[in-house]
Amino acid sequence: MNKTDKSDSYNNNRRKILKAGAAAGAAVFAPYIRTAKAAPVEINILSWYGLGEPDMVAEFEEANNVKFKPKYYAGGDNMLAALAQSPPGTFDLIHTDAEYARILIERGDLVDALDPADYPFDDMLHEDFTKFPGHWKDGKLYSVICRYGHLGVSYNTDALTQAEAMSYNAFWSPKLAGKVGHFDWHLPNLGEISLLNGNTSPSPFDIDKAAWDKVKEKTLSLKPQVKGYFDYGGTFASLKNGEILACAGIGDWVTAVVAKDGGKVASVVPDEGGIQWTESYSIVSSSKKKDLVNKYIQYCLSPEGQVKSANMAAYPGFVVTQGGENALIKATPDEAKRSGQMPGLANNPITLINEGKIHYRDTPKQQTLEDWNDFWSEYKNA
Repeated sequence: MNKTDKSDSYNNNRRKILKAGAAAGAAVFAPYIRTAKAAPVEINILSWYGLGEPDMVAEFEEANNVKFKPKYYAGGDNMLAALAQSPPGTFDLIHTDAEYARILIERGDLVDALDPADYPFDDMLHEDFTKFPGHWKDGKLYSVICRYGHLGVSYNTDALTQAEAMSYNAFWSPKLAGKVGHFDWHLPNLGEISLLNGNTSPSPFDIDKAAWDKVKEKTLSLKPQVKGYFDYGGTFASLKNGEILACAGIGDWVTAVVAKDGGKVASVVPDEGGIQWTESYSIVSSSKKKDLVNKYIQYCLSPEGQVKSANMAAYPGFVVTQGGENALIKATPDEAKRSGQMPGLANNPITLINEGKIHYRDTPKQQTLEDWNDFWSEYKNA
C-alpha cells in the first residue's frame, strides 16, 4: 500500500469514527433535548400580600410550568389605584375584597364573566357564599369567593382579658391610653365604630346622615387613645413588640400570625358584632392565559388549595367549602380547632354568621367612598 492509499484509509476511518461519535453523542443528549421544559408561563396577579408566595403557589407552578408575578397592595382603594396606574393588559388575575370586586364589575369590560359550573358552589359552607353580594351582575358570575375572615377587637392578652375585649368600648379603656392602633383603612375601622353605635340594620355601612355624624363624633373621641395608624407590616410589628396593646380594624388574620411568632395577642368578635372580609378572584378580560388562570382558581377552591389558604403564612383565612373544612380538620387539626373551623365550636365562623353576629363589609351606601376616606384623613390629622 502506497502513502496515498494509507492516507485515504486513515481519513476514511477517521470520518467513520467521528460520525459514530456524533451519533453516540446525539443519542446521549437527545433525551434531555426532548424533555427540556419550555420557559414558565408568567401569570401576573394583583393581590393582597401573600397570595403569590411559594406556600400558596409553588405546587401549582411546578405542576403547570407557570410562574406567578405578584403586585401586592393593602386596602381596596390601593388596589384601584394600582389598576389605574397600570397599562391595560398588565394583570391576568385580580384577587380582591368582595366590595371592591363590585367596582371592578361595574367598570364593564375589565373582568370576564365566569362559568359557575367550573366551581364547587354545591359544596359551599354557607348559602350566602353561592351568590355573594358583589360577585354577580345581571345573573352572571364575575368573581369567585376563595376565603374570608372576621374582624373585631384585637388585643394584647396581658393588657386585657377576653371578657374585657368583648366590646369595642375596650378601645377607650384607661388601660390602653396611648396604646391603641388602627389598621390604616377607613372601611374596617369606621365599620366597627358604626357597629358600636348600634348600626346593624340593614348594615353598619348603610347609615343616614345623622348616624354618620355620630360615627364621626365617636371616632374622634378615640383620638387621645391612639398611638398610630399602621400599614400591613407595621400592624404586625407594633402588636408583637407591645408598641400598641389593641388594634381596631383587624382580626385573627393578623393576630394569628403574631401569636405564632410569640406575641401575646388574640382577637374576638365582640358582643356588638363583627365584620367579615371576603376575598375573591376575577379573570382580567385582556389576559391571554385565561385557561391557566381559571385552572388556578379551581385549584384554590379544591380541598388541598383551601388547606393552603387556611394556613397561609402571610395571614390565614377561613375555608369556604365543606371539602376544605374536612381536609383542614384532617391535615392541621390544631389550626382548625384554634380558628373555630370545626362543627360545634362557639367561635365557628359559620355559626357566628347564622347567629347574625357577622356583617359583610361593604362600601358606604348613603355616603361616598370619598366621604369616608376624607373623614379618615381628617381624623388622622386631628
